[in-house]
Amino acid sequence: MRIGKIIGTVTATRKDERLVGFKLLLTQPYVNGQAKGEPLVAVDTVGAGIGEIVLYATGSASRHAANKPQSPIDASIVGIIDSIDVAE
Repeated sequence: MRIGKIIGTVTATRKDERLVGFKLLLTQPYVNGQAKGEPLVAVDTVGAGIGEIVLYATGSASRHAANKPQSPIDASIVGIIDSIDVAE
């Protein structure tokens, strides 16, 4: 799993039929509390919203999280983070 922040939504009226019914969210990956890399589109499985910090899975784990193992899903939101505590 990885950490990201929801920065927007994606609307696609025409898409693969296996994606129908899923909310698509634009997710900015975070590493050590800083935005890192290009944003990605993730399927929302937990009801996340813009501005929330989330856990997301990629690859085959993302398809299983969405309960669609044969779908063209590359990333899925699998949790909403309440807090992060790092020991120094």
